[in-house]
Amino acid sequence: MTARDLPSMLAARASGVATTVRVLGRAGVIRPHGPRTLVDIGRLVVRWGTGPAGGFATLAAREPHRVGVVDELGELTWGELQRRSNSLARALAERGVREGDSVAVMCRNHRGFIDATVAVAKLGADILYLNTAFAGPQLVDVLEREAPSMVIHDEEFTGLLAGADIERRVLAWTDGDHGADGAEGTVETLERLVTAYDESDLHPPARHARIVILTSGTTGAPKGAPRKEAGIDAAVSLLSRMPLRAGWRTHIAAPLFHTWGFAHLALAMLLGSTVVLRRTFDPLEALRTTQAERCQSMVVIPVMLQRMLALDPEELADVDLSRVEVVASSGSALPATLAQTWMDRFGDNLYNIYGSTEVAYASIATPEDLRADPTSAGKPPYGTVVKILDDAGHELPRGETGRIFVGNGLLFEGYTNGGSKEVVEGLMSSGDLGWFDEADRLHVAGRDDDMIVSGGENVFPQEVEDCLFAHEAVEEVAALGVVDEDYGQRLRAFVVRTGEVSEDDLREHVKAHLARFKVPREIIFLDELPRNATGKVLKRELAGWDSRDDQQQQKTKKKDGEGPA
Repeated sequence: MTARDLPSMLAARASGVATTVRVLGRAGVIRPHGPRTLVDIGRLVVRWGTGPAGGFATLAAREPHRVGVVDELGELTWGELQRRSNSLARALAERGVREGDSVAVMCRNHRGFIDATVAVAKLGADILYLNTAFAGPQLVDVLEREAPSMVIHDEEFTGLLAGADIERRVLAWTDGDHGADGAEGTVETLERLVTAYDESDLHPPARHARIVILTSGTTGAPKGAPRKEAGIDAAVSLLSRMPLRAGWRTHIAAPLFHTWGFAHLALAMLLGSTVVLRRTFDPLEALRTTQAERCQSMVVIPVMLQRMLALDPEELADVDLSRVEVVASSGSALPATLAQTWMDRFGDNLYNIYGSTEVAYASIATPEDLRADPTSAGKPPYGTVVKILDDAGHELPRGETGRIFVGNGLLFEGYTNGGSKEVVEGLMSSGDLGWFDEADRLHVAGRDDDMIVSGGENVFPQEVEDCLFAHEAVEEVAALGVVDEDYGQRLRAFVVRTGEVSEDDLREHVKAHLARFKVPREIIFLDELPRNATGKVLKRELAGWDSRDDQQQQKTKKKDGEGPA
């Protein structure tokens, strides 16, 4: 840096501070506290950091008697959560968990997830979140690769863990009032441990815990993506385009083990939000819980919105979400018609976030964005740079499709088993293709490895999926490319119907809205699409459809004049 650069650098820093103050002030985070409380908060952040250990400790210092978590077992205050995590941390330490270790957590959305997260963080160990929808062999493979020293899991997953070489286990949620018999005898329960150990505050470890979230594994084996403490900038980034407020009650329906659900648990540490949790998702129960618990925000994945809107109209008529100001959706593609239908029914409260486990948040579509162009992913939030690059790493102009690269302070550190995403001049690949329109809104065409070339024409499955989803008789759809001897590749679509509709009807629908070469050659009707716990369609399972011995599989013959797709 030269003397000439100093003024611009200072101006940029001043602008950043001003933006942070403005965003946090608008959210109600900056508010008066007594001198003693401020000193306590400052001391806690210095000692424990801004991760789960420090974040929840500051809540206990600020508002120890405020209800922090509501689940099926009742309410817990921030002070109670602090004491529970202290006790549990001591119990885990006595059972061999050390600073720098890794502890796997396989829990649904309930207090035990938070207890485990904070306790492990207080020991300076890393926290590995396991997908609750893992199959047994997949789970065993991940645990063998990541080698955690302990697994904290719900009782329902005991059978899945039977093949894993993990000696130390703790049950977070049990289905009864007693302990459970695991594969090798009685496993201790979290609730027993939090009542059996000293609940006074601990001394901080020398290192801060890392959060390790697994990628979705929709196209291959899930990989561990560790991330250090994000700090205040992560919250400011989201709050710059999503008007969450301090002290709100938030129903987090999205899985906490996923980036999106965990992000709102982390936001609660700053905003002092009361977090409302339910172990499993039921569309009607989620709506009723949001209403009954007087929530001002709800955190979901798109398929949850889809299943809510598919409820019986009489059931929906009894739901009052007038108190809800923010419905925060992320985790998979949001069909355009779904956004419009939701806002027409429940008001302009929908915010859709595009990102990935590796790059965090790339863009946020506000209700205004979704009304103006429901196919867009919105605009980058504060502190985030998004560029569209060609294969040579050169930036493309508006309107041209290329690879999406993201730069912010939230990029992950590289996969736990080695390797990373491609980085160009500090920007990391999201793994998707997209473009910017004239209003500077980002559009996502789909995965960069999803695009197919059929008869010399580029076809993006996402565009065809959106078109089919707009048909009134289509509930779910997924499209992908398969090998074709004549054209190199062709498009195959999988559809879940809500009413009477034929393959020819759907092909005519696509033909009426898209180029003829984008009309799927094959449409297969299914009862449901295979999805993981975060709602993403498992296209790797659909890709192997030809190898299945399924008498219900339906294929269509090539139609004259329909084009190569």
